[in-house]
Amino acid sequence: MKKHYIFSVVATIACLNVFAQGGNRHSTLRQQIAGIAGNISGKVGVYAQLLETNDTVSFNRDQHFPMQSVYKFPVSMAVLQQVDAGKVGMDQPVQINKADLTTAGVSPLRDKYPDGNVSLTVRELLDYNVRKSDGSACDILFKLLGGPEKVNAYVHGLGIRSISIATLEEAQVHKDNLQVQYRNWSTPAAMVQLLKKFFQDPVLSDSSKEHLLYLMTTSGPGAKRLKGLLPEGTAVAHKTGTSWTVDGITAANNDVGIITLPNGTHMAIAVFVSDSKANDEERDATIAKIAKAVWDSWK
Repeated sequence: MKKHYIFSVVATIACLNVFAQGGNRHSTLRQQIAGIAGNISGKVGVYAQLLETNDTVSFNRDQHFPMQSVYKFPVSMAVLQQVDAGKVGMDQPVQINKADLTTAGVSPLRDKYPDGNVSLTVRELLDYNVRKSDGSACDILFKLLGGPEKVNAYVHGLGIRSISIATLEEAQVHKDNLQVQYRNWSTPAAMVQLLKKFFQDPVLSDSSKEHLLYLMTTSGPGAKRLKGLLPEGTAVAHKTGTSWTVDGITAANNDVGIITLPNGTHMAIAVFVSDSKANDEERDATIAKIAKAVWDSWK
């Protein structure tokens, strides 16, 4: 009986030590993130979750941040849900006219076909939307779905409330209308919740999920953000978002995604930098440093 009691005490102490080490590691990581965030002007929001264990770390997790092109991720999810439901075809042609093209912001589609008068498939529009962060493609997909309110309803229908999708890309890309972009917002925690649901829950078919993961992993923008300091070859399925810089202030410099760790586990992470006076390199470096700190702690 005495031996059993001693064994129980030793086991309890060992467990407490493990929990304490985990708590200390989490506290240290959050302090690192806070330190990085404190070295840049503006507001920084972070939420990261190790999907296989649900371990999390956060900083300003429930504050609202303008998404900018990050919202092209849920737009793409909504399109693929309609594909899975048989209401939209991946090879369905969509006629594009000049009036469908955004008049400002990033749009390789507009640059290639300035007068419109072209037909592209839904598959091609998704490619433009994610891999090139094309504003025109995003608005055309919005219209195909029935408008931003339909995408907003889709996200809320997944049980995620702290994301707001309210306007077309055309409405938020003009320098003379800067407040509109703040209507398309997310909290860091809600964005990771959406990433987790996309990656782990059967909200899309396997083929649709894999297709969007491919587009996000091979997307061009943001090479110096989430994956900027990670080992070469790391799989990072992500979506960036960037606003204009007006009077020295950038309203949004974001990157969200799912990163595969060396041990095969996955972390979902959202880093938002808002209303910052820092330059492009400093804003990107802040996101990269935060991603690397989480990577180093969880790899």
